[in-house]
Amino acid sequence: MKNTLRSIFLLGTVLFFGKDAFAQLPSQHAIGARFGSATGITYRYTLAEDRAIEGIMSVQSNSRSSRFRVVGLYQWHKPITGDFSWFYGVGGSIGSYKYKAYRNAAGEQINASTELALSVDGIIGVEYNIPTTPLAVSLDVKPYFDFIQESSIRLIDPFGLSIRYKF
Repeated sequence: MKNTLRSIFLLGTVLFFGKDAFAQLPSQHAIGARFGSATGITYRYTLAEDRAIEGIMSVQSNSRSSRFRVVGLYQWHKPITGDFSWFYGVGGSIGSYKYKAYRNAAGEQINASTELALSVDGIIGVEYNIPTTPLAVSLDVKPYFDFIQESSIRLIDPFGLSIRYKF
């Protein structure tokens, strides 16, 4: 609990003192791939020097379930130094969550089922714009709260690495 409060205080301090700094988003459009617990396609559209919207379409699968999501995020970008910046944002997602058919420990067949997935999403990360190339690499954490299917908060699971082409 003490570490959580310390982290919240640190984030609040950074947001307060960095509120007047603007990260110059280097391009109007950026498209690429996002890798992590879920893999997909990402597209970012710049609205202003320090704000953008991002869409992510991703899939995630394991032996018991699979998930498809379309995420929309509103982001604020702040400079760190040179070609490095950091960003944070909020949004939501819609998708489907499919439980695969399996046999339980008693040998009973459990049939496949599908549910609607809705969530509130957040994002915080860092981005590096590679000089002399139209590429950017970002590392982020995208926690989300599912409020229909599992009603759970995912804080650790959604790490991501994105590689984008800027144009």
